[in-house]
Amino acid sequence: MDTSNPAVLVNAELLRMHVGRRVRAVIQVLKSDGGGSVVGKSTDEQQLIIKGYPAAPLSTFVEVIGIADSNQSIQAESWTNFGDNLEMGCYNKVCQLANGDFKHLFI
Repeated sequence: MDTSNPAVLVNAELLRMHVGRRVRAVIQVLKSDGGGSVVGKSTDEQQLIIKGYPAAPLSTFVEVIGIADSNQSIQAESWTNFGDNLEMGCYNKVCQLANGDFKHLFI
């Protein structure tokens, strides 16, 4: 695993602390306009805009890795489908742990 350029696990609330950095977020896809942006709901129930063109059709839940270019948007580098069922609350808790007292355990 390449650890030279890690991506911080974030939800929408944590995104604002990492503007300009590489981040990793899971969203529930709400709208894909085909014009280079996807509107999604973050694990903390807030809206995020993901900029970029996914290489394949998106499932309901998607992990995005990219650069946080504002406190509400990410310029995507990669998209990974996470299927149509995901416990968003659990992933949100992981985001909080990865940015809190246990961040030393996460890349």
